[in-house]
Amino acid sequence: MKATINDVAKHAGVSIKTVSRVMNNESAVRPNTREKVMASVNELNYRPNLAARNLAGTKSYSIAYVYDNPNAYYVIDMQNGILNACKKQGFELLIHPCDANDNNTIEEITNMVKHSRIAGLVLTPPFSEMPEFVAQLTALDVKVVRIMSGDKAPDTLTPCIMINDNAASKTITQHLIDSGHQRIGFIAGGSEHNSTVERLEGYKQALKANNIPLDDDIIIKGEYSFESGVEGAKALMAKLNKPSAIFSCNDEIAAGALFAARLMNIDIPQQLSITGFENSPFSRQTWPKLTTANQPNPKIAEDAANLLIAQIRNNDEREICKHYTPELIIRDSTNNLAADIN
Repeated sequence: MKATINDVAKHAGVSIKTVSRVMNNESAVRPNTREKVMASVNELNYRPNLAARNLAGTKSYSIAYVYDNPNAYYVIDMQNGILNACKKQGFELLIHPCDANDNNTIEEITNMVKHSRIAGLVLTPPFSEMPEFVAQLTALDVKVVRIMSGDKAPDTLTPCIMINDNAASKTITQHLIDSGHQRIGFIAGGSEHNSTVERLEGYKQALKANNIPLDDDIIIKGEYSFESGVEGAKALMAKLNKPSAIFSCNDEIAAGALFAARLMNIDIPQQLSITGFENSPFSRQTWPKLTTANQPNPKIAEDAANLLIAQIRNNDEREICKHYTPELIIRDSTNNLAADIN
């Protein structure tokens, strides 16, 4: 028979209210009492019914992940990271995909928050980078945490997890320059994402720091998709003055660029170096494997969820802005041009 909260209270020799406080991670519980209750929880294999707890109480124990992103690997990483935090802290997770271009999205989320009794929202781009949209959400009396591109929070609307794409982009570009590449093409992601702006700016700054002239002709507009990488690489390699390297705004674009290079019988990396960004499975499933920047999305998402839950519980001692800088991973899709010449 499944253990109940009454069984746990009796086994631990405490009140039902104390067990409830422990399960809700409330701070006003002595450490030794918490340990005793958790020992009984584990011994009896007690699992609280989170849905029933939401319905029975005045406090909500559900958060939602709201997103609009075509990259399945990114979405799965985010879901897994948030879910990991929820499981550890006794919260339920609602996954809610939306269309950022739909004018009815704010009404849709408002209804979801009210009907599902949502206590907080984790937002990823492009929603997290839409200040008017975020302001409307905070007016719903729910907590919000945003995952965004940049080196510092753009405002004080909500706590943030900031990804320093600019710095990582400079590191990737510098790696290509140090490998002897002077003509480096760039395939951008969607213009609605600030990560595209930050990565392009880092690329430009690295070129400037090395006195390499910027050539807008080899900067290709695109989307965060495999097809965009294919078309972008074809456009770059059709130019009279071809680049010797391509910086792709993410790994999916880079995988598409690599595929296009093979169709054009271009050897990678002997004739063309290609880099990605994020260290998604795309970067490891290609041949050769992609040089990229490691962006630990599951950890980023778990931190965002923990930050959100801390805000829901009014745990003000938690920091309200965390920073990540993706780190360069050098693999076989890039080469040392000078060494090849010699």
